[in-house]
Amino acid sequence: MEKVYARTKTFQKEMVSGFCPGCMHGTVFKLIGEVMEELGIVDKTTCVLGVGCCGLAMEYITYDNTTSPHGRACAVATGIKRSTPDAVVYTYQGDGDLASIGLAETMSAANRGENITVIFVNNGIYGMTGGQMAPTTLVGMKATTAPQGRDPKEHGYPMHMCEILNQLTAPYYLERTSCNNPANVNKTKAAIKKAFQNQLDGKGFSMVEIVTSCPTNWGLDTIEALDFLENNMLKEFPLGVVRDKSKEGA
Repeated sequence: MEKVYARTKTFQKEMVSGFCPGCMHGTVFKLIGEVMEELGIVDKTTCVLGVGCCGLAMEYITYDNTTSPHGRACAVATGIKRSTPDAVVYTYQGDGDLASIGLAETMSAANRGENITVIFVNNGIYGMTGGQMAPTTLVGMKATTAPQGRDPKEHGYPMHMCEILNQLTAPYYLERTSCNNPANVNKTKAAIKKAFQNQLDGKGFSMVEIVTSCPTNWGLDTIEALDFLENNMLKEFPLGVVRDKSKEGA
């Protein structure tokens, strides 16, 4: 019988993920591993992990990785890529890490057009540290630091990172995807593969934003969290390509 689905070589053997049930981090890392194997880049890839749930991956992945200081993943990735140009370097960051404390590093790396790949997981809340409000938390959505819900007059509005980076000249590729159904999982894999291929081709800065769920901190079960993602998160963060310079002028 032909095996059509298996654990990638990029995961530790027989290790159970510590990600919460219904969380999509495991799915995203599986897709990254599949892409790395298909492109033949496992042995030349380095992952720079953000702080938070993202950092748990250091226990699971088999290829080179390092954890950056909180928010500094793009700066660390820049240093690795510039000192080792032949390496494939990607960051894996949540919304608090990338869009809050790491906003300056993210913007600066994108503005310079650094030849790195950024995987940005947006679940609208700080996951590991207790469910505080993040830059991407929806208006009215409750968090430990916004128990009455996000109020724009007090907290401002959700930040749309793909659209923000699209105001800069240098970024090459920006796309927002999700993993809420099989079709979108396939689209996410294609986007990740394109982002890595852009780096291999020397195109510059690519970011894939993946809108995901956080059942634990949303206070929902896994099915309810999927419904919330589809009915609320995706209305605020519509899926699709925001920029692809390979198609400009086509």
